[in-house]
Amino acid sequence: MNMIIKPVAILAAMLAVSPVAQPKLDPMDNWGQWRGPMGTGVAPHAVPPVHWSETQNIRWKVAVGGLGHSSPIVWGDHIFLTTARPVGQPVATGFPHRPGEHDNVAPRRMQKFIVLALDRRSGAMVWEKTMLTARPHEGMHETASWASASPVTDGEVVVASFGSRGVFGLSMTGDLLWQVDLGDMQTKHGHGEGSSPALYGDTVVVNWDQEANSFLVAIDKRTGSVKWHVHRDEPTSWSSPIIVEVEGKPQVIVSATNRVRGYDLQTGETIWECGGLSGNVVATPVSAKGIVYAANSYDTQAMLAIRLVGARGDVTGSDSVVWTRNRYTPYVPSPVLYDDALCFLRHYQGYLTCVDARNGRTQFGPVRLNGITNVYASLVGAAGRIYIADRRGTTQVVKRDAPFRVVATNRLDDSFSASPAIVGKELFLRGARSLYCIAEDGPKSEPAN
Repeated sequence: MNMIIKPVAILAAMLAVSPVAQPKLDPMDNWGQWRGPMGTGVAPHAVPPVHWSETQNIRWKVAVGGLGHSSPIVWGDHIFLTTARPVGQPVATGFPHRPGEHDNVAPRRMQKFIVLALDRRSGAMVWEKTMLTARPHEGMHETASWASASPVTDGEVVVASFGSRGVFGLSMTGDLLWQVDLGDMQTKHGHGEGSSPALYGDTVVVNWDQEANSFLVAIDKRTGSVKWHVHRDEPTSWSSPIIVEVEGKPQVIVSATNRVRGYDLQTGETIWECGGLSGNVVATPVSAKGIVYAANSYDTQAMLAIRLVGARGDVTGSDSVVWTRNRYTPYVPSPVLYDDALCFLRHYQGYLTCVDARNGRTQFGPVRLNGITNVYASLVGAAGRIYIADRRGTTQVVKRDAPFRVVATNRLDDSFSASPAIVGKELFLRGARSLYCIAEDGPKSEPAN
């Protein structure tokens, strides 16, 4: 097999990460990855607002420019974001996927692929770096973007993936440290790319599921060198890897069509695998208390709860599968795992179900969320509440536990496909046009209970 990995060192390895560049901050008080500090969608210490509108509880609103469905990440006083801005004049495509075919948009223009940092308090631009200017090699779905993968940071480096345009490591001040070219991904129907990188210790993991020659790759966060590269027998998926500790040892878990798999983070060796999902896996799994929860609903509806301790080899149908579910499971938005409540939407529609994560028993739902439709953003939670944002600019806030109750329904003049980020008393919503910092400027929000 010919390797298509081309690491490029930009600065000397000793310069790659400065241990004194940033003060040490508690990851639980930040939002360093698109599913939050625990990878479950929950901000455990945060108390964000409940009510807002274009004229209430908006600390600031800034236009980012370009388009990206990547979620903002927050570390200390900075927000990091990616976007793609079109440049130049449209040209004939010369690509096999025509506009309208499979609901696709053809890559008619060059794009600037940009990583930027904003000041958390004011929304002012701190730095903006163009990683490259290029024309995408294939089309994307009309609801997608050229910058859909969310960045990740641990306070030492910022890692941003633009998929086929490269994976980039930057310092916290925006210096380019390294870049890795993983080749050109060939996605199903040319629908585009969106899997976000995961970061644990000094290792970055990128999932590269495509229509042929899929793989999982581990990259050194300091130098960009490849630690390992393993083949995956999978078609295209858009699920992001998660990294969890099992009996003190980190595992990489990836959800996909043929199998959900757990890999040894150090070696890339497959530890266990489990069948049961169907095609076009998008939702990223969540995990806590030794169980991982994976789901999809494109061809058939399925959800698996897999016990990680003791899982070895093919665990399909074994006692390692704690429970399963085949109704009202998610497709695009990933579930939120809040304490022992696992909450998720049906497909990408406004039907919410919460189950007991320990046994799969329904706590409430499916409940129709009036005013919510077409949800691509993953669910997030804080302060006993679940936040659900849709593509029409509506965010509904509901109680986490039974009995079901809508706490608030908020509307903004934008469209939300990116998942929200929650830090402290602030909620960050990245829309198609603007990035919002929602923070209370009036009386305290009502409690969830």
